[in-house]
Amino acid sequence: MPGSKEIRTKIKSVQNTRKITKAMEMVAASKMRKAQERMRQARPYADKMRNIAAHLAQANPEYRHPYLVKRDEIKGVGVIVVTTDKGLCGGLNTNVLRMVTGKLRELQGAGTQIRTSAIGNKGFGFLNRIGAKVVSHIVHLGDTPHLERLIGPVKVQLDAYASGEIDAVYIAYTRFINTMKQEPVIEQLLPLSPEKLAEDSREFSWDYLYEPDAQAVLDELLVRYVEALAFQAVAENMASEQSARMVAMKAASDNAKKVIEELQLSYNKARQAGITKELAEIVGGAAAV
Repeated sequence: MPGSKEIRTKIKSVQNTRKITKAMEMVAASKMRKAQERMRQARPYADKMRNIAAHLAQANPEYRHPYLVKRDEIKGVGVIVVTTDKGLCGGLNTNVLRMVTGKLRELQGAGTQIRTSAIGNKGFGFLNRIGAKVVSHIVHLGDTPHLERLIGPVKVQLDAYASGEIDAVYIAYTRFINTMKQEPVIEQLLPLSPEKLAEDSREFSWDYLYEPDAQAVLDELLVRYVEALAFQAVAENMASEQSARMVAMKAASDNAKKVIEELQLSYNKARQAGITKELAEIVGGAAAV
């Protein structure tokens, strides 16, 4: 059994660690509320944009934007990976990167060329480690996503799709469900997936009047559509990050408390053993005299 001094030192170390995790839990809780509010504000806009794009795809206008045209053969694919810049958020990044790994293996097995983009430091480091072709990245986003910074890495994939270098674009991120649950997802960003079209379309179709013309309206609208989806994905991921970090730090603080209690018990036992030994020595010395 370690001595009293060693146990006291360990208790002090765990107490200091618990202070840090408790402070990080409180900071994450404060940031989580702001991130959730930002994410919820972005959801209606992204959903409406997705709904309008689905109706336009069903309307069959005289002009078909490339973003709405599904290509017969998939030779190249772009994958945008959204992760966090910092760690200490449980299995948040691990779960989404595991899903990305499975998707990359599936695409490689089909002989598809893959171009990746990373939003977040953890995903950027992961893609470099596995040897993926990274064509764009952005790190150090901070606590608030800014569309003008996000659209740069995403536009690289959009331009490749428009030029025919790739035939589909996917985005991987962690969707916020609630404070205790976050779900990693991979969604097809371009072209608009048939599943989403079926989900957002209705039994009737809208008849649109375009001013000045269909091409100008669709070109502007669908760029906004993709920007809104990219921003929404990052906002969802940030809300998930703060929630996961708060839960992870709370678990760490609770575990530290249990460890301190166990160490305190061991310290008391060691201290009582030392006192008993000293008393036995005193009694033995007095008996000898």
